[in-house]
Amino acid sequence: MNIKGFSYSAVAASMKYDNKLDLGLIYSDEPCVTAGVFTTNQVKAAPVLIDIERLKEGRAQAVLVNSGCANACTGPDGKESSLKTSRMVSDALGIPDDMVQLSSTGVIGEPLNLDAFENNMAALVDGLSADNFGKVAEAIMTTDTVSKTAFSSVTIGGKEVKLMGMAKGAGMIMPNMATMLSFVLTDAQISFPELHKSLLAGVERTFNRITIDGDTSTNDMVLAMANGTADNPWIDSDAPEDRLVFQDALENVLKDLALQIVADGEGATKTITIRVCGAKEDYEAEQIARTIATSSLVKTAFFGEDANWGRIMAAMGRSGVRFYQERVDIAFGDVMIVKNGLFLGKEAEEAATKILKKKQFSISIDLKEGAGCEEVYTCDFSLDYVKINADYRS
Repeated sequence: MNIKGFSYSAVAASMKYDNKLDLGLIYSDEPCVTAGVFTTNQVKAAPVLIDIERLKEGRAQAVLVNSGCANACTGPDGKESSLKTSRMVSDALGIPDDMVQLSSTGVIGEPLNLDAFENNMAALVDGLSADNFGKVAEAIMTTDTVSKTAFSSVTIGGKEVKLMGMAKGAGMIMPNMATMLSFVLTDAQISFPELHKSLLAGVERTFNRITIDGDTSTNDMVLAMANGTADNPWIDSDAPEDRLVFQDALENVLKDLALQIVADGEGATKTITIRVCGAKEDYEAEQIARTIATSSLVKTAFFGEDANWGRIMAAMGRSGVRFYQERVDIAFGDVMIVKNGLFLGKEAEEAATKILKKKQFSISIDLKEGAGCEEVYTCDFSLDYVKINADYRS
């Protein structure tokens, strides 16, 4: 799938490793309506601070992204370095400097290699092509083992509206209003308030429902750019039904990317859906599900294929949500292992253990207290997670 008006480029600039794509550029022929959602970590990388300020106007035309260096905790010099890379792009493309969004990922605390940007900027701009979307998705990878892309289309007002998304993330993942890095492009004609509203809603239901290791990055961001080339009827405050159609399509792309991130979690061997229903309120169901999903003891049990439901019950008990344990049902896949708070025996445990041998499965919990129901997506903790993060800077 291609979207008219967008082009992409990526080069190997030796930010950290040789012969690896690590510098990417996304460009629109025309300025785009652009919305962003960023990390709520109070320690924010230089590009995040710049982007937040620039997006107050809700417009952008290019995204410059690098891997290998986060440009976080680098002080005033780090911010000036980011601004210099922005000026390189704006000069090369002939666009206003404040129309460039910046994004970095990699090691925290190291200075940005400006020579790598300057020496490769001409090749980066010259390489812009509608066919290089996948190359940018590859360039943003750090500990990811695979690139992550997703596509969708929907009909609005008789016109086909396309969406293309990419994301990176495998570790330091428990987003709070964002994920590691994600860029979604669309040809929809949509106003900034409606795009921002749709993005916030989509992120809340997708990226904000995943966890790999309980950490929120300094560089998390999701950008959505709409160039309007689909020529659909304008999606604005007078078209709420069209906005919901668009929002559903956007959420589908974001969820696809979010689940790819969980599946590619550092050292992960399993992808697990934690589903909690029967809570008094949705937020209580989410709080319980998130506590289970981030529990190291639960996640190591998943890796060991140990149907240790006691760890799940214990995590629920420290979630801060009040419930009656004598009403709780717990199922691994379609196998009930706890009924009304009591263990159903070794036969049920043996059947549940078979579920844990699958690469994908769900844990379903019923509190039997209300209509609140939410899902959180997680992965297991393996020995490889420790090894990857023990020598990440090597």
